[in-house]
Amino acid sequence: MAKTGTTTQGLRAAIERSGYYPALVAEAVEAAVGGEPVASYLVHQETTFDSNEVRRHVTVLVLTEHRFIVSHTDEQAADTSSPTPYATTSTESVKLERISSAVVSRVVANPEKYVPGTLPREVVLTIGWGAVSRIDLEPAACGDSNCEADHGYTGSSTADDLSLRVSEAGDGPDAVRQTLAFAQSLSEATAATAASGR
Repeated sequence: MAKTGTTTQGLRAAIERSGYYPALVAEAVEAAVGGEPVASYLVHQETTFDSNEVRRHVTVLVLTEHRFIVSHTDEQAADTSSPTPYATTSTESVKLERISSAVVSRVVANPEKYVPGTLPREVVLTIGWGAVSRIDLEPAACGDSNCEADHGYTGSSTADDLSLRVSEAGDGPDAVRQTLAFAQSLSEATAATAASGR
């Protein structure tokens, strides 16, 4: 479920409504936000199935005037490092001018009948700021099918520090709408930052 809004109190309420270790998540996010006013936020909870285990994960995205804050919380089963189940929470604070890309991918059914304003059935929000880059390499080849020479490698480098997938079927139409609203707020904030030269 995704929740979005524009106030610190609304952010706290959305974290509490997610029901996923709200005291732990809220404390970590509020410490990262500090005293800055919240311009926009998105709270997204995912449940995944890993072999015979159900794992939950919550991502909280917060936009302030100068920063983009990302928080991830995961739960872990007891293992060799801990005899009891535990959760891990991390937060990252990124200056808006460091955001290099914000990609919104929309999946729509029956595109030939698309009506502007119709919600996509799925949205993937990918945000890059240079902390994580993925390099995909493959052997390079020439046009000669009989050539056995080593042509080295070719590939591409992609910055995708965060990728968040929300679907109407899995998360509901409100989650899709809220993800699009947050993506628009982020796009407007990064454009304003670039225009002001901050």
